[in-house]
Amino acid sequence: MSDVETHNREIQANIANWKRKPLLRGIYRGFHEAIASQLAEGNSGSVVELGSGVADIREVIPNCVRTDLFPNPWIDRVENAYALSFGEQSVSNLILFDVFHHLRYPGAALKEFRRALASRGRVIIFDPCLSAVGWVVYGALHKEPVGIREQIQWDAPAGWSPTDIDYYAAQGNATRIFLRREIDITDFGWNVITAKCLCSISYVASGGYSGPQMYPTGALPIMQAIDVLLDRMPRIFATRLLVVLERMDDAEPSAGGVA
Repeated sequence: MSDVETHNREIQANIANWKRKPLLRGIYRGFHEAIASQLAEGNSGSVVELGSGVADIREVIPNCVRTDLFPNPWIDRVENAYALSFGEQSVSNLILFDVFHHLRYPGAALKEFRRALASRGRVIIFDPCLSAVGWVVYGALHKEPVGIREQIQWDAPAGWSPTDIDYYAAQGNATRIFLRREIDITDFGWNVITAKCLCSISYVASGGYSGPQMYPTGALPIMQAIDVLLDRMPRIFATRLLVVLERMDDAEPSAGGVA
């Protein structure tokens, strides 16, 4: 089965599960609100989501442009993260929800993001986090590879084209780059505004798109309160990582701060 066929089959399954699970819709709204709170303000550029799934972020960010590699009814435009069709400095915010770990060459993508982002524009990344619990969730219970022992291929090789995209996943890459700092991205023109670990046990126990729901929908507020408590022990319980990168101007020194 081709990558396109596999993608489309997964999308159709996700649509069915999205419609039948109000709990999932409530959890994603909370995720989207957390993302919205980190948007850069003060410029008129577009807010763009790359790799948009079936969860509609426009319920929280109405002006968000939804994009993906493949056309779907909810997609505004087809976009390739390595070769965006947006003009230079025309985007205020780029949102990557469960997309960063699919970037085989994250450095090449971030270089393209810098081109499209306005001054002080932001990249907001929401990706897996590898704590003790995160290792269990993503290492044992999830089909995508963690890739923790694989070398991160920061730059694309010579002769590579953005159209040469194949399936790639390494769920540990965000943890390695933004928490362990195996690569210092301030060297590439970015300030790390925040790298926040989130427990999100409420999501794990919801079963996500494909697993069984382990608590009633009405108990979501209780589960979210538990999340807040467990957020105090990120090395043990974190399963999600919210990263905010801000584009530095070429002559601007790095602040290098992480909140």
